[in-house]
Amino acid sequence: MKTYRLEFTQTLPIDLDTAWDFFSSPMNLAEITPKDMTFDVTSPNMANTKMYPGLIITYKVSPLFGIKLNWVTEITHVQDKAYFIDEQRFGPFAFWHHQHHFEKIDGGVFMRDVLHYSIGWGPIGAIANAMLVNNKINEIFKFRYQKVEELFGRF
Repeated sequence: MKTYRLEFTQTLPIDLDTAWDFFSSPMNLAEITPKDMTFDVTSPNMANTKMYPGLIITYKVSPLFGIKLNWVTEITHVQDKAYFIDEQRFGPFAFWHHQHHFEKIDGGVFMRDVLHYSIGWGPIGAIANAMLVNNKINEIFKFRYQKVEELFGRF
């Protein structure tokens, strides 16, 4: 099973508490996801929830062709104001491991996402990744970068 690695970085002109407060809330994920993905958190009672190890989050998402899929992730690791990791338990990927890192720097916060994923399906999956999936993930993170900059400003 081929596993792919992507890394995305962004620097924001906000303090670490503000960044952590926003990104550690599952409900804010929909705000920084492209609208065409119709991303909906379906877990109950998430309005005031912050990331913690063992947190299960359920979503409905349309990653490709408008097809709605169920996606279940678990927050497996949390270091307060430093990082958290989400891993897919059920969903569109054969493997999904997403690290979210936050570092206080002069004048703001440096964020780094490290994503490892696989879509499985052997050679067919490799072709699908090359033609669709990798581009779609990069589009999502490009949108996220722009949306976060709209919300918090440019560093």
